[in-house]
Amino acid sequence: MSRPEDKSGPRDPYFLKMQTALAEANIATPTLVIDRARLNQNIDTLMSHLPEGMGYRIVAKSLPSLDLIAHIRERTGTNRLMTFNQPMLNALSEAMPEASQLLGKPLPIQAARNYFAGLSPDRSDAADNIQWLIDSPSRLADYEALARAENRVFAINLELDVGLHRGGFEPGAELQGTLETIENAPSLRFAGFMGYEPHLPSLPSALGWRDRAKANAWKLYRACQAQAVDVFGEDHVRNATRNAAGSPTYRYYQDTDLANEVSAGSCLVKPTHFDTELLEPHLPAGFIATPVIKAMDKTRMPGLEFADGVQKALNPNYSKTVFIYGGHWLADPVDPPGLEYNKTFGRSSNQEMLNGGPELEMAMDDFVFFRPHQSEAVYLQFGDIAVYEDGQIVERWPVFPASA
Repeated sequence: MSRPEDKSGPRDPYFLKMQTALAEANIATPTLVIDRARLNQNIDTLMSHLPEGMGYRIVAKSLPSLDLIAHIRERTGTNRLMTFNQPMLNALSEAMPEASQLLGKPLPIQAARNYFAGLSPDRSDAADNIQWLIDSPSRLADYEALARAENRVFAINLELDVGLHRGGFEPGAELQGTLETIENAPSLRFAGFMGYEPHLPSLPSALGWRDRAKANAWKLYRACQAQAVDVFGEDHVRNATRNAAGSPTYRYYQDTDLANEVSAGSCLVKPTHFDTELLEPHLPAGFIATPVIKAMDKTRMPGLEFADGVQKALNPNYSKTVFIYGGHWLADPVDPPGLEYNKTFGRSSNQEMLNGGPELEMAMDDFVFFRPHQSEAVYLQFGDIAVYEDGQIVERWPVFPASA
């Protein structure tokens, strides 16, 4: 049997400096930290890759903080948001009524009703800046009835299935009937299409599979646009929202012939799920920091103490133990180096056990740092985001309610 190598070693000065900043800010609970310098660099990287005339839409679910979204809006100059649930839709309508909001998934009709019930009277105009995402004729009928009930004209964006097979329209009779229904309904107007293709980077590039899937996705998108042109005219479709991409695929779009805007959010903070070839220029900018509750120079397993020595001999990375404040997050430890979850002890959201090699140097009240796997759900678990810049915690950004 091969013995694992010792993965422990000196701590990264980057995280040691962040640890000092957290201590100086009197932070002593699990906290989500965003490095604003890295965030800004990622924003600038994204914008530098967009072709001339390409719009950028901020994916709000991946950046779930009004202050964070406001910062990105200011740096990019965009007025476009992609929103994914009713509480977030209401929050953004109240805080940013002038912003264009495109739904990133179809909402149950009751959620749309709840949106209007919760909309402040002085923010009524914000509803006119929403594009409601529709994925089927039956959902369109629900929204047409709600538009009439609200005495409004709803902007309708049609979800396209360009290969993800998560629902939506494909070229053909059903799409044709839907386009004609929108044209003939006084309470509806055609606002555009959304074609999402996050499956493409996951496909193997061998034998041209990925390239064929991308070509097919774009072929489907173009065919849907051609049907819309037959109904609404070329100028209308050309100027409509033609949304595509996400963080993993935004760099595929080198002109505005097919899509005239791309959506992205996660690449600006870069969780581990976005460690892809296309996103290599982006830097991790969001981390979980949590205090060490207990630091031990050995590892002892309850009820299995007799095997502790054997386990350490077989794997030096079980030499030492820390128990942290909280845990069981969708995240991987990144500092100190070599920390691992203990599979035998199991996961814990109270005091999670982490093991390290003989070079692990941790003391009570030091911080362990993690990289989240994703941002959209993880970022809502820690209260206000700590904004790190120039060696200090300079701001705290509230996040959306957990229900969002």
